[in-house]
Amino acid sequence: MTGVLFIDDEEGVRRSITRALRREPYTIYTAENGDIGIRMVQQHRSEITMVISDYKMPGLDGMETLARIFCINPEIIRILLTGYATMESAIRATNEGLDGFLTKPFDNVELRNKIQEITIRKRLKQFISEEIYQEIKCDPSIMEPRRQKATILFSDIRGFTDISRKMPPEEIAAFLNQYYFTPLGEIAYRHNGTVDKHMGDSVMVVYGSPISYGDHVLRAIESAIEMQETTWTISQELHKNNGFSLKVGIGISAGEVVTGVFGSLRKKEYTAFGMPVNIAARLEKLAKGHEILVSENTYAEVSDSFLAEKLASSAVIKGLGDRVRVYRILGRA
Repeated sequence: MTGVLFIDDEEGVRRSITRALRREPYTIYTAENGDIGIRMVQQHRSEITMVISDYKMPGLDGMETLARIFCINPEIIRILLTGYATMESAIRATNEGLDGFLTKPFDNVELRNKIQEITIRKRLKQFISEEIYQEIKCDPSIMEPRRQKATILFSDIRGFTDISRKMPPEEIAAFLNQYYFTPLGEIAYRHNGTVDKHMGDSVMVVYGSPISYGDHVLRAIESAIEMQETTWTISQELHKNNGFSLKVGIGISAGEVVTGVFGSLRKKEYTAFGMPVNIAARLEKLAKGHEILVSENTYAEVSDSFLAEKLASSAVIKGLGDRVRVYRILGRA
């Protein structure tokens, strides 16, 4: 459950805000000044995930209070509450890295909506499509840990270690961002995939979570085909210009996973756990350049839509007693 701390020197405002949020899924904390608010964050570091502080208070003002709270927990959501609705205060709040600001007076509906909007935007907009973002705005509980069926995709560049040895660090970053992370990420977004994480030159994408779509397997494999078509075109251009090639291996597996926001105080992320994640990661390791490998049960769900061939050898998955039959995707049916 999210803990929200309100810091305001006016008792009436604190009571009003507490009443406004009493039916929301928040644990409410209040403090009458910045020093007390800072101590409360120190005492409840794992519980308080958002702080809303009044700007004009005796002692520490709201900006300084939120700056010191940031030093305690950089991941905490910080919102400035001010009665001086000027462009100057908005610009200063933005420059200080705050997540948003509210102006007095406000009504209860505005308060609830603003808290919900800022929370979701901070956590999600960097790795999900706009369509999924809008759905989560309507129902934030979707982000709570849960079991659900989803499809996991892993991709990785073949031979990238050798390529990177020939490049300075800034060129490696530019290469990955321009030719790999950006185009593959855009393809995932178009098919409503959630980019879970980047690990070196590996990418993990989840389809069917946090928003559940009945056709998440189809979306994942269609994404993979587009990814391979795109990287093939990029590879031809790179080879013509500087002799480099971009060969990507992709592994896909579907099944029940546990999804939600997990992590420490300083870093949280939306991710998925479960055997399909392990299987997809293993299949990605087995895939050659420009190859898409899927598990047998995954292909069975979409065999009418895609052409595939069964590999002679099966895959051994750590933690799974049975070997996994593997199919190579050849294209669309």
